[in-house]
Parts: sequence; C-alpha cells; structure tokens
Amino acid sequence: MQYPLPERIGNPDLLVGRVYEFNLLEKWIANIPKLLSKSRVILARRKSGKTAIVQRIFNRLWSADGLIVPFYFSIPETKKWLPELAIEYYCAFASQYISFSERDPAPIVKPFTIHEIREYGVNNDIDYFVRDVDSLTTDLELGHYSLMWKTAYTAPECFAYIYNRRILVIIDEFQNITQYIYRDEACETARDKTLAGSFHDVVESKIAPMLVTGSYVGWLIEVISKYLQAGRLKRQFMNPYLTPEEGLQAVYKYAESLNEPITNETAEQINTLCMSDPFFISCVIQSEYKDKNLTTAEGVVNTTDYEITDPSSEMSMNWAEYIDLTTDRINERYAKNMLLHLSKHADREWTPAELKDELQLNISEKEIRKKLEIMVKADVIVKGRADIDFRGLQDGTIYLILRNRFEKEISGFAPQFKNDFNAELEKLKKQRDSLKGRLNNLVGKFAEFQLFTDFRTRQRFPLSVYFDGVKDNTRLNITEVRMRDKFQRADGKEMEIDVRADSSCGRTVLVEVKKTGEKIGIAPTRKFGEKAEAFAKRFPKKKILPAFLSVGGFTGPAMRFCQSHSIGTAEKIQYFQKN
Repeated sequence: MQYPLPERIGNPDLLVGRVYEFNLLEKWIANIPKLLSKSRVILARRKSGKTAIVQRIFNRLWSADGLIVPFYFSIPETKKWLPELAIEYYCAFASQYISFSERDPAPIVKPFTIHEIREYGVNNDIDYFVRDVDSLTTDLELGHYSLMWKTAYTAPECFAYIYNRRILVIIDEFQNITQYIYRDEACETARDKTLAGSFHDVVESKIAPMLVTGSYVGWLIEVISKYLQAGRLKRQFMNPYLTPEEGLQAVYKYAESLNEPITNETAEQINTLCMSDPFFISCVIQSEYKDKNLTTAEGVVNTTDYEITDPSSEMSMNWAEYIDLTTDRINERYAKNMLLHLSKHADREWTPAELKDELQLNISEKEIRKKLEIMVKADVIVKGRADIDFRGLQDGTIYLILRNRFEKEISGFAPQFKNDFNAELEKLKKQRDSLKGRLNNLVGKFAEFQLFTDFRTRQRFPLSVYFDGVKDNTRLNITEVRMRDKFQRADGKEMEIDVRADSSCGRTVLVEVKKTGEKIGIAPTRKFGEKAEAFAKRFPKKKILPAFLSVGGFTGPAMRFCQSHSIGTAEKIQYFQKN
C-alpha cells in the first residue's frame, strides 16, 4: 500500500484497531460503484482518530487504483476569503484527480496552480479543466465570488458524471466552513455562516457521495440540520476509545516506535489509566515529564498525573483549546457545577428539577434548563431521550480534564488524581491472574510486541525461559532489541527477522513469529532455518540462538525439524516469571 497523502498520525503503523469503523465504511464504499451509498458524516470529539480514519480511506482507495477516485480536503480553523477557498478547493480536487489518473502522488502534496491545471487540460484534451479555470479567472475579475465557489464545490460531481467516474468527496472538519469563511478580503466583517448550505444538492449525489467529519458534535449537528435538511447526511457516531485489546496494542506500538521502555505489566497499567484512549496513550508514552519511568507502576501514575495536571503537558495544552472553545459560553459557577456533576454521573439522565435538588441550586428550573441547552450546543453534554433529560458525555478523558480545570473552584479542593490512579492499579493488581491469562490470550494479535517488550526488560535469563528445546543455557544480558530487523544475505536479497535481541556475551537471538490459529507446517520452519543460516554467514562473529514462536502450534514434521536444527519452540509467552 502507498501513502500519497501524508497521514497526520505519522507512522502508519500507529493506526491500530477501529475494526468496526473500517468495516462499516468499507461496506459503504463497496456500494459506491453501484450508486447505493448515501453521503455520511462521522461525528466524534477531537483527538478521536477521525482524521486518521478518513486519510487512511483516501490512501487505500488511491493505492487500489480501482473505480473510485478519492478527494480529501480539510477546512482549518483559520480565516479565509471565499475566492481563496474556491481556488484552493478546486486546485486540490483537480490535482488529486490528476494524481489518481497519472499514478503520481506528487500533486497531492504540492497541488497544481490553476494555470498548471489549465495547461494539463489543454495537453490531455480535458476540456472541463480548461473551462473551469477560465470561469474561475473571469469570475474573480468580475467579483462573482459565489459563482467561483459553485464551480469549485460542484466539480467532483460534474467530473464524475462527464467522465463516468465515481468520486468520494472527503471533507474534514466540515463545521469550520460556517465559522472561518469571509466574503470580504480582509476577513473582518462579512463572515458567511450559510456556506454549508451550498452542499445542499451535491450532498445527495450517488456518483460523488460525501464523507465529512466534525470534532464539535453539537455544532456540526446544528449545521447539517439547518443547511442540509431531510437527513441528507447519514450520521455515524464514533467512540473515541479503542477496545481494551486495541488500546493495549496501541501502547505496545507507541512504545516500540518511540523506543520507550515499558514492561508487559506497565503496558496494561498505561492502557487502564488512559482508558484505551489512543491520544491519551500517545501523550503518556511521549510525555516530557522529567522523572518519567514507564517500567514501574509509580512511574506510570506520576507520568499520567503530569499529563492531566501540568499546563505545559501535551495532553493539557491540546485539550485547553477545546475546553476554552466549548466552555466560554458557560463561564459561571452554576453551569460548571452542573457540568462536573453530569460528567461524573454520565451513566444516567438528569432533569433540571433533579439537578436543582441534587446540587441545591438557587436558581429556577427554567434558568437551569437554559444553561443546559447552552452546554448541549457547546458539546460538553448531550440531550437525553425526553426534551427535559440531559446527560454528561460518557467520556472519561474529558471528565479528568474538566475536574482538573473546575473541581477546585466548585468544591474548594483540588482533585487528587494520583490517589485515584493508584486505586485503579490496585484493582488491576487484584486481577493479576486474569491479567496473565489476558496477556497470553492476546499473543495471537501482537506476539512480537510482547516478546520484544519482555526481552527489553528481563535481566540475565536463559532463552529456555521462553522456548523449549534450547540447548544453550547461557544467561543472556540483552543490550539491544529490534523488531522487523532487515539484513542482506550474500546475494543481496533482503531478509527480515521478526524479533532480534543482542546479548553482551556475543550471542544473538533470532525469533520468527507466526500468529495464525493453525499449526504451521515444515515449509515455514525450513524457511526460517535458511534465514538464520544466512544471518550467521552475514555476521560470522555472532553466536546465533534461533527460536520460533507459533501461536497455533506446530505439525509433527515442523516440530521435528526445529528439534533437529536446535531451533527453540514456543506456542505462548510466559509472563511474570522471576529471574
């Protein structure tokens, strides 16, 4: 797979999980060529992974080189003059269309100018590029800015129809189009809050359906309800959290990619305290806390506490903007008190009357409801089943941030997160046997990460701790561990070792990992034997200790081959063994 659109997540391997979301979108995309897919919107708070998902969708479609041409455009939180938006939008579309047609990723990163697009249209007999550019240029000179924008936003559907293509229009942070686009060049007075309505008709296209996202859910719902009536966008709400298994995988991947030492126990602790929130996990593992040590429970607690409470932490700084934007309209004590209460008790709905009694609020139910309605629009609570019901967001991460910001002001006492975190870990400690079984059951998903982590943290051990049939019982002192380590054999062919661990005694452990549920046959074991032999020839001064981890087990011939060639074997990773 290629990545012509640079993904904001950085290393593509860091996008883990989201199986449900991708399955849902892939079924929807599969129906686009059949003209059966209705435009949709992905709704979730910021730092949930929406952009990562839609950018991955773009790259998959571009790499597939199939029937669907992907077009991605993000609307930033910066002021922009409408003619500039029109030209930028059109150039992005035309450049990505050309990129897909020519199989050249360059125009995605550096879009063509309108003059280059016109020249391409002339040279390749694409008359509509020429006509569109001429129209944009003329309308700019005449001040017909609405016509410029119409040329831009209708282009994907027009090209899909004229050239018999299917085009997926992806617009990231769609709600910003109502806040940051101006009709005056100075971007000071004539903000156009109705611009979302220009998509009123094209959003119903089946040849160029839209996939849009938004980080301010209440705001975006208000926008699409007002300007894209009659349910023109099918709503897809996205949970900001990964499943516990996916969260644990994210911990391992971030730690491995950033070369941050953890243990298999602290990996579970990080995942628990971060509630399987991928952004929270990334902040803790990348934290610049001066005493960070993610190999102990105390270090995990202290680092997590720092990310929540220190104003200079990445976690705090990223959420400050969101909280400031959403609470500037409720900046008074009663509203903050209700907000904290609803967030703490997000498992149930509350009426204004119940909140008045519970919190002993000295204001009327009518005033309480008015404040609650403002909070709904501010995206910090949601409406319940009835008009008078309100509920806090079931979002533990935001609750921690809100507590840090407002709890002292409301109650007079600052929250003691370290106590809360230690209590969570104490629960985890009591589930130690369950944790051991859970980690062993997860070997099939990411065995190499767990083995990599254990190798890095275990001190002076014989390889027989992990693998049967190992004849060399030297206690290893691991100095470096690598995953997916590549080397070239004598004829220049590149080979890859799943896990490689070097010991100070000159020994090198080479591990092949197979995670399928079926027993492996003799062919994979022979291939690994050849790989280990090639590595030994490439590095003759090293003593090689080969081992094979097969989650699904070994057939009889495969096991006999390993035994006769001194290849250690294992079907699971043993944890928590004392050195």
